[in-house]
Amino acid sequence: MSTTSVNPMDRTTNRRRLMTPDELAEYLGVSLHCVYAWSSRGGGPNVVRVGARLRYRPDDVEAWLDRVTDDHAAG
Repeated sequence: MSTTSVNPMDRTTNRRRLMTPDELAEYLGVSLHCVYAWSSRGGGPNVVRVGARLRYRPDDVEAWLDRVTDDHAAG
């Protein structure tokens, strides 16, 4: 388990730092393969591409979690 906090604030921009695929996988408790599958096939949180790198906005991750939780609770 990582000892660093996921999504600390960037002191220069006052924005939450984007999550890496590794951080997202750890946060959600899924495999890195699953995260990459979502990025290529859809189904996961919105992806931000920074050059060739994948990144995730913490607010997008939380909104996606709310959507899938609500969808599963409804039925």
